Amino acid sequence: MDLSKILSIAGKPGLYKLAGEAKNNLVVESLTDGKRMPAFAHERVSSLQEISIYTTGEDLPFHDALKKIYDMTGGQPVENPKKMSSDRLKELFKKAIPDYDEDSVYVSDMKKAFTWYNILLEKEMLDFSEEEKEEKPEEKPAAEKEKQTADDKE
Repeated sequence: MDLSKILSIAGKPGLYKLAGEAKNNLVVESLTDGKRMPAFAHERVSSLQEISIYTTGEDLPFHDALKKIYDMTGGQPVENPKKMSSDRLKELFKKAIPDYDEDSVYVSDMKKAFTWYNILLEKEMLDFSEEEKEEKPEEKPAAEKEKQTADDKE
């Protein structure tokens, strides 16, 4: 999953996909309604690849936070974060990311994280299958193992 082309624009709701570049701006497409519009240099545009969550240890890349939320929910959407109480948001966030820094991560950040997760899930842009393949060590076929042990004995 490549989050480098998924953008957040300060002051504008939702997420945007980078559609192109012009001389003085970026052309972005809203993931919610598909409308294209310019994003100018004076607007704070952040790629989701650059965003991280404060934790008590090292900062957690947003990609990893999305994976933890995905695992917590079993691949299901989170109930509407905008209608959740602050306590419920904190409880869910703590369940997904137990070591988040409670002093630095605000309820509004949690709400955004869950909202963005829901948008990406709805648009089928969350694909963690690549990481699962990378995490599992490659096993040698049985014939190779037998050959290797035979070579070791000689």
